[in-house]
Amino acid sequence: MNETAPLRARAEIDLAALRANVRVLRERAAGAQLMAVVKSDGYGHGAVRCAEAAREAGAAWLGTATPQEAFALRAAGLGGRIMCWLWTPGGPWREAVEADIDVSVSGLWALREVVAAAGAAGRPARVQLKADTGLGRNGCQPADWPELVGEALAAERAGHLRITGLWSHFACADEPGHPSIAAQLDLYRAMVAYAEKEGVEPEVRHIANSPATLTVPESHFDLVRTGIAMYGVSPAPELGVPADFGLRPVMTLAASVALVKDAPAGHGVSYGHHYTTSAETTLGLVPVGYADGVPRHASGRGPVLIDGKVRTVAGRVAMDQFVVDLDGDRPEEGAEAVLFGPGDRGEPTAQDWAEAADTIAYEIVTRIGSRVPRVYVDGAAGAAGPGATAAAADRAAPPAPVTATEGVAR
Repeated sequence: MNETAPLRARAEIDLAALRANVRVLRERAAGAQLMAVVKSDGYGHGAVRCAEAAREAGAAWLGTATPQEAFALRAAGLGGRIMCWLWTPGGPWREAVEADIDVSVSGLWALREVVAAAGAAGRPARVQLKADTGLGRNGCQPADWPELVGEALAAERAGHLRITGLWSHFACADEPGHPSIAAQLDLYRAMVAYAEKEGVEPEVRHIANSPATLTVPESHFDLVRTGIAMYGVSPAPELGVPADFGLRPVMTLAASVALVKDAPAGHGVSYGHHYTTSAETTLGLVPVGYADGVPRHASGRGPVLIDGKVRTVAGRVAMDQFVVDLDGDRPEEGAEAVLFGPGDRGEPTAQDWAEAADTIAYEIVTRIGSRVPRVYVDGAAGAAGPGATAAAADRAAPPAPVTATEGVAR
């Protein structure tokens, strides 16, 4: 391998920005603990490195969706509280109990499986009961809550488990003033009050996600769960850009221009010729595509900064590459093409790509694929430039055994 060759593409992950974001979010939720949510390989940023940085900045908990994500954190040596909430029948409950992971339970089937696993493991499970207060996804319906609480308390008295938390999740916290926010809070308080009246003594009560952490202070309770905001992406872009909340984007996605060439007027560009040059021009080839996570829906609209100017994807985004019309400019091959970043240099942001693709910025950063190396830096002074080497990226890669599928799943 040529260790001096520039990378085809790279996702620079600014750990100093992540730590600063965690501190800002902790200040917003003063009096509550903070859970750093690192599901989906840290929203595409790298779960282990981001979890370590979040811990350094004072995160008391780590949160994952799947058990495998939680196990990867433990395998990387991360101790302390870890919670995992997405389970299916027959899941690795015993392994979770033995790894001291808090598991979420939304129904009797899950409670009974975790009780059996605790018996097999010979130690009590740490269980958090989830209430469906209106989101309609996971969680126990209010009508079924007394039965779930009652059976969980019986299992706790028998020594099979410890009820460590009571929690729920908002549906519309990114829309301040939405009537469902107050309705969910009222129902959550009522369901918590019932459980506590029956004898549950939770370590933590929590319902606040990123937008609620920033905009619904009465929802903070004992713990806030911050996902996208920790990575410096606004969870409510209609209310403000990240800087308006004191946050800084953590990921910068860049590539090296692979080819610059002349093209005559009337030249079709990319599949289907959805773009045709209007005059003699120059075309630049950017060697990333939808296999790397660049959304095909942004064909003809996605912005990219090359040679000091923001250009637009010309024609369709292909699997491995896309083209921009350089309007006669001739940057050198190897020049940096910045798809998104914090915006300091006039580059587009993840939100710009979200708008170009008719989606949300969560998806833009999370979908960046495993063949794009993550290069970890600590602030602008340490940022890797266009000449960052493959060897540097390899040295910076997360040590956790995360699969490619886990790295890009939302």
